[in-house]
Amino acid sequence: MDKFDLIVIGTGAGVNVASQARHEGLQVALVDQGPTGGTCLNNGCIPSKMLIYPADVIRTIQDARAVGVHAGINEIDFQTIMGRMHAVVDKARINLEESLKSSENLTYFQEKAEFIDDYVLKVGEMAITAPKIVTATGARALVPLIPGLLETGFLDNVSLLRLQSLPQSLIIIGAGYIGCEFGHFFSALGTHVTIVGRGPLVLKGEDPEAARLVQKVLSRYMEVITGHEVVSVERRGDKKVVSARNMANGKIQQYEADEILLVAGRRPNTDLLHPEKSGIETDSKGWIMVNEFLESSKKDIWALGDAIGKHMFRHTANYESEVVSHNLLRSIDKDDREAVDYHAVPYAVFTYPQVAGVGMKEADALAAGRKVLIGRAKYTDVAKGVAMAEEHGLVKVILEEESGRILGATVVGPMAPELVQQVVYLMNTEYQDLMPVIKSQVIHPTINEVLVRAFSELEHPYHHHNEGQ
Repeated sequence: MDKFDLIVIGTGAGVNVASQARHEGLQVALVDQGPTGGTCLNNGCIPSKMLIYPADVIRTIQDARAVGVHAGINEIDFQTIMGRMHAVVDKARINLEESLKSSENLTYFQEKAEFIDDYVLKVGEMAITAPKIVTATGARALVPLIPGLLETGFLDNVSLLRLQSLPQSLIIIGAGYIGCEFGHFFSALGTHVTIVGRGPLVLKGEDPEAARLVQKVLSRYMEVITGHEVVSVERRGDKKVVSARNMANGKIQQYEADEILLVAGRRPNTDLLHPEKSGIETDSKGWIMVNEFLESSKKDIWALGDAIGKHMFRHTANYESEVVSHNLLRSIDKDDREAVDYHAVPYAVFTYPQVAGVGMKEADALAAGRKVLIGRAKYTDVAKGVAMAEEHGLVKVILEEESGRILGATVVGPMAPELVQQVVYLMNTEYQDLMPVIKSQVIHPTINEVLVRAFSELEHPYHHHNEGQ
């Protein structure tokens, strides 16, 4: 059996921990059955944003009519769009792989890892062990038990990237982040898209006011069917047919298309890892359970990223990898350990319109019994928003009434992630309050002013509770 100081499973954010440990002189085993770089690089954030940017450009050109610019699109070259994406992803993956293979103090196993005993993993044909282990095993597409789905065949976020030609019509099962992003991509390129979601609105868990705005705009470009559960899938000639039950009245509706994209959630990869064989506890769905120091139920085995099923974003996994690195390498005594702080976790959905947020939603704050103030501003409340003819843009901020502490923000509209990022910085200042905004001059006219406007128009939640229903 090969012995190491540390074993890291997963080459997404796990690489951060492995490389820091190796620099400190630890002998590290890094294990991943591939592809190197994990979800974000290979079939997540990077390839999807490479595809979505051209879709943004298409919609921008089309929407320019609102400001008196009438432009046409001559040709959309699907092969070039896909080719650029593959070139970027492949190069990054190859570079990462080469650097891992030539790293001192690091042995890279491109094999499946599974626990066979306490602190012991089977990797390919051999067994390896270490007193400290980090599991950053990620997640994969959840395939619900829908009759006929496997026989009919479908795309997921991985196989979609290998498409050679653009489908003329597409049914997307799932109206979450990935469904709304790819719905935007395919519809902008000319595919007839139907999105089928179970929730009453797209983007489950999003602020309802924001989700309604997104749904309203998306519905211009595609068929958005919410409140429907897919009950079966079949082939009919060369078409694929999805039957969905209206959850309100039980009626079955059928939709047909050339292709189906399944994005109905994510599931952990722990079933491949068998963490229970090393005494690592998982919850009922298989996500690894961790304490605030990201340590699992087994001493000196940590978990991070999608494997713990909390905030499934690459930037959060990177942050968690820093916490794990500190606790693994630095904290000799219990008092020196670093706990995770999730008070200002940001996210963005690159659909059309973009939506982004950080921290609490209004509903979360009210459910927690907090006394809050809500600030709202539309893009058209400021000069730049009017210039852009941006009638759907909205900024919503939530503050704790007593302390003035910023609890969260949600933005819908162009540059939503950039605006939310400013709130993330504010939420990480010493007092987490408005002072930096109040003291600052804001360049006029810019879209930044809409954020300032939201912060300056604070009121109690019930004043606008019935607006925008």
